[in-house]
Amino acid sequence: MTLSHNTERDRVNQLERSLRRVQQEVLRMGTLVEQSFRLCHQALFERDIDAVQKINKIEKNIDIYYRQIESECATLMTLQAPVAQDLRLLSALMQLVRDLERIGDYAQDLSEMAAKLMKYSSHEVLPEIAQMSEHAQLMLATSLVALADLDPSAGERVKELDDIVDDAYDRLYDIIAFERDVPGVVEPILLLGLTIRHLERMADHATNIGQRVTYIVTGKRN
Repeated sequence: MTLSHNTERDRVNQLERSLRRVQQEVLRMGTLVEQSFRLCHQALFERDIDAVQKINKIEKNIDIYYRQIESECATLMTLQAPVAQDLRLLSALMQLVRDLERIGDYAQDLSEMAAKLMKYSSHEVLPEIAQMSEHAQLMLATSLVALADLDPSAGERVKELDDIVDDAYDRLYDIIAFERDVPGVVEPILLLGLTIRHLERMADHATNIGQRVTYIVTGKRN
């Protein structure tokens, strides 16, 4: 085997190791985002004020992972001359971590809304909003498992859950927006409207992740 063949083999092996490392970093970032989502759920529906502070710490680590992974992907695309399949993986991962970062941002925003809602009595729609949150969390978990397993079928499963979340959003919006004779201030009503909007957007980003996994494996966009 010639020196050039050895050099090429070493380059390919190094790229494969780098790709596996980046994929693992994305999954670790995803674990933090899942944790942040669970904490904002606790803050909203269990009135757990400690969860708000925990999210703020986690969010800093999510941002660190986001910047680091983007930088690593850009470096590999520039310096390692990846083939088409590897380039597809890197470009999809760069988009995927943006989805994760946005879910983390929404979770932090929701925890701040939860802190404001704690001074008001619970609204009758909260149990249904909690179910909406649980469905969105399941979507995120399903998408991350799909990434770990490179399962192209997860996109369809996540899309089915997204339809459930969208239906819940429409139903809850009508209840909140057209409520009459609201006692006291309107702040809790506004906060609930923002809450369901944030959850709907988090579900959309989870859907994006599942679809990006499908693209990584098949090269086809939904």
